This record gives sequence, structure tokens and C-alpha cells, in this order.
Amino acid sequence: LVAGALMGAGDVIAQQLVERRGLRRHHGPRTLKMMAIGLCFVGPVVGSWYRILDWLIPGNTKVVAVKKVILDQGGFAPCFLGCFLAVTGATNGLSLQENWSKIQQDYVDALVTNYCIWPPVQIANFYFVPLQHRLAVVQCVAIVWNCYLSWKANRM
Repeated sequence: LVAGALMGAGDVIAQQLVERRGLRRHHGPRTLKMMAIGLCFVGPVVGSWYRILDWLIPGNTKVVAVKKVILDQGGFAPCFLGCFLAVTGATNGLSLQENWSKIQQDYVDALVTNYCIWPPVQIANFYFVPLQHRLAVVQCVAIVWNCYLSWKANRM
């Protein structure tokens, strides 16, 4: 639920502050789609990933946190980001070919931006935050990330 609400909030911020649509031109269905993606995809996938990651690399020492970030950012993030862009394209009604073109257009830029934001956040998250609160911490930071992703994924 939190992931859905924060994905929706990120989309509202993207539409209002980044795209400057104004309330009259706000695209409500887009916000609802982003909320659904957060609820049905982002929350379950990321939450499950943190449980798997904690099982694979137990503990919360500095070395463990670095190992988790390497696995998270080197393996999970690139795959997740590609899937997120594909899911968003599909919910926006893009054909397979259009969706693939959009992913090719946006993926590298989104991944580079990911690497500017997430590694320091995840080091702190894996070192200081108990497993049951990690998704919430990530989603709080992700309000800005979700705004970026919504803008990037919905830019045609």
C-alpha cells in the first residue's frame, strides 16, 4: 500500500512540479496507473528482494552492507529498472515494438541516474535499518526517484 501511495505521489509531483501541467490538465488515469504499478509490482518485488537479499547475505556489518549494495545495484537494479520500464510501457498501451524502443531510449539514462541516488541510500539502509523497515525507508527516499521514473516512463 505504501509503495502504491508513494508511486502515486511521485507521479503527482512529476505532473505538477516537473511537467507543470496544472490541476486542470492533471492526468488522473496516469496517477492511478502509477499507483497500481507501485501496489502490484514495485512493492511486492522490492519487498521480496530485500528478504531474499537478507537471506543470501545475513547480517548488518559494514562489509555485509557493501556486499548487499553490490548485489542490489549490480544485479537487481538493472533488471528491475528494465522490468519497470516495460511494465509502465505496457500499461500505457505501447505495442511491443514501441515499448522496446522506449526502453532503449530511456534505460541507460535511468540506470545512470539510479547509480547517482541509490548506492549511498542503500549502504545506510542495509547497515542501519532492520529488514522489516527497509522497504519503507526506500519508499520515502523514492518519492523523488518515483517522480523521476514517472516523468521518464510517461514521456512520449
